[in-house]
Amino acid sequence: MRVHIATDHAGMDLSSHLIAHLAGKGYDVVDHGPREYDAEDDYPAFCINAAEAVVRDQEAGTEALGIVLGGSGNGEQIAANKVRGVRAALAWNLETAKLARQHNDANIVAVGGRQHSVEEATGIIEAFLAEPFSDAERHVRRIAQIARYETTGSTR
Repeated sequence: MRVHIATDHAGMDLSSHLIAHLAGKGYDVVDHGPREYDAEDDYPAFCINAAEAVVRDQEAGTEALGIVLGGSGNGEQIAANKVRGVRAALAWNLETAKLARQHNDANIVAVGGRQHSVEEATGIIEAFLAEPFSDAERHVRRIAQIARYETTGSTR
């Protein structure tokens, strides 16, 4: 599986850890930046680039998910969700990470690097990446409503 990752300055240490950790587990990890620490960085471009790459890969038939990191993960999730086809979920524990995949077929997880230890955040990310979508009819139906709204402005 390909994993696209982006961060802001507050998530750089966690991002570096995850890139090495996930590559060591066999994931094809693509780093969308930033490449160096800048406390004044503008994270939206990094997160949007990662989100666009996830959608592009998925549309091409490549199994791909994304990770966006920040201090809280909120702004990064918001930025990623501006990309058509993205369902980014903020996960703060194992259960929310799993449910994001099971029920929402989330294709990007947002995690706050200042909210968790490296070990906790790594566990949340691993839970997200490992969990399959349930394919339950009610979830498929709801995701389709969201996608329709995204393209037509209506859920019907």
